[in-house]
Amino acid sequence: MAMQIHENYGHSGTDYAERVKEQQAVWKAEKAEEAERAAEGKKAGGLSEPQDEYISSEKSGNQPTGLYRAGRDENGNPKIFFDDPKAGHAPKAGGDSQGKPAEKCVTNTDRVDREIKKLKEEKQQLKQQIQSASGDEKKIRELEKKLAQVENELVQKDNDTYRRQNASVSE
Repeated sequence: MAMQIHENYGHSGTDYAERVKEQQAVWKAEKAEEAERAAEGKKAGGLSEPQDEYISSEKSGNQPTGLYRAGRDENGNPKIFFDDPKAGHAPKAGGDSQGKPAEKCVTNTDRVDREIKKLKEEKQQLKQQIQSASGDEKKIRELEKKLAQVENELVQKDNDTYRRQNASVSE
């Protein structure tokens, strides 16, 4: 059986290159025409596309509705303060704009930390039990199953999100 291979598939590499060059020339001509039209519009006093422009609050005359500033509270912790322009004065660090004293909240993660520490100790004990029970396959499988459960629980609990969700907050 003989096969014939033809080199002409309807286009060749040079045809493609020529088409790309022609298309690029058309695009360049279109861009030049658009630029020319825009230049003519500016000369004739026509409006061009609106452009964004920065206008400072001093020039615009508009007063800000409020002002936020970073500062430190009485304990030296970073805090964001809101200076209400309607109040006419800046609030002190010890309270809010109505003169109420600042609330103090304390977050405690000790219970969660103890729980995680207990799980880590249990994990170590299970690993030691697995090493010491080298002859009994059934016991090893059971201990490995418990170890996997403890490790999964540790993965779920030993992170900041879990600590925040389960921390005790007191005022």
